[in-house]
Amino acid sequence: MSIESVLRREGIKEVKPLDTLTTIKLAKNITDKLCIAFLDFGLDADELFSNICRIKMYSAHMPETLSKAKYYYKDNSIYFDQQLSTQEMESLAIHECIHYIQRVIDTKGNLLRLGLCSLPETKANGLALNEAAVQLMSSIAEKKEVDTVKYYQITISTISPTIYPLECVLVNQMAYFTGDYPLYYSTLNSNDLFQKTFIVKSNEQTYHTIVSELDTLLQLEEELNSVIGELKYCGDNVNKIRRINKEIEYGKKMIYDKFFKIQDLMILNCFTNEFNSIKTLSDAAIFKKRVYDYKDLIGYSENYSFYNDFYCKIMAELEKKEDYIKEYGPIDLIGSLNTGMALTPKVKDSLSFFKRILKKLGILVKE
Repeated sequence: MSIESVLRREGIKEVKPLDTLTTIKLAKNITDKLCIAFLDFGLDADELFSNICRIKMYSAHMPETLSKAKYYYKDNSIYFDQQLSTQEMESLAIHECIHYIQRVIDTKGNLLRLGLCSLPETKANGLALNEAAVQLMSSIAEKKEVDTVKYYQITISTISPTIYPLECVLVNQMAYFTGDYPLYYSTLNSNDLFQKTFIVKSNEQTYHTIVSELDTLLQLEEELNSVIGELKYCGDNVNKIRRINKEIEYGKKMIYDKFFKIQDLMILNCFTNEFNSIKTLSDAAIFKKRVYDYKDLIGYSENYSFYNDFYCKIMAELEKKEDYIKEYGPIDLIGSLNTGMALTPKVKDSLSFFKRILKKLGILVKE
């Protein structure tokens, strides 16, 4: 499909190239910010500046359903909403330029991988994970401060309060167990270092489940936004407004459940794995602090109790382990928990995307 066809399909029109001076200014500022923020990741400033200057940049009319900036690998171009200021373009362009850095293309020009996202012929895998990692890096490059916001009755603290906020919080939690370096290294270099590190810190099934559920979470949010957009076309049709509002409330609940399912799965498996590696009283002290400090990274709601319940349960188990160490000395294979012994998340698995579910339940009724 040609780039012209892609633009028409996505509703991008009134395309105009940015002037050379603006492009160079954007390239210089983006290069400086990325190279300073990620000094240890092998970015060559001269090469990066030269490459970003070669990206074709345009202003255009962007539909409300699309982000305000979009990178297309096929013709190595970025399209900005024509209403953006230069400063706003720079902020969004950092994200899109990281996509440029991370792309892996075959000899025929087909995109094989984008950072943490693999692209087999069927469908992308890890899209949400990659977008969140890229956004975290963009926010770090811009030296964003942590802000506390609330979405879908979930209160979160994040450096990306408006772009992929829920996904960024969850991926930041993943990085708590792996460290930042594997996450950012794999995001920039499109390799499996982060995946392998997280699997070591949890297990393979947990990693793949989280990646899949993050993709589902992102798609649920996109579908919900689409449904919300339908409200403006309802006019005075009270029945239609009522039906759409019912869809919206159900969609919000699915997003709420999905977020906490991912968070609780991570808490359960990663900390249980850490618990099982404790051999000394020093290990126990470090573990106790790590579980406690985790409270600052998670999302909360009025009815959320999993983290507190888990904390109490795992601390009781830790006390038993400490007593054993005090009496018998350092341990090796004794005192292990399995995830079922610790605490099982009480979150139902959300099925498929909510419009399909609504239809099955008879809630989604076409007028």
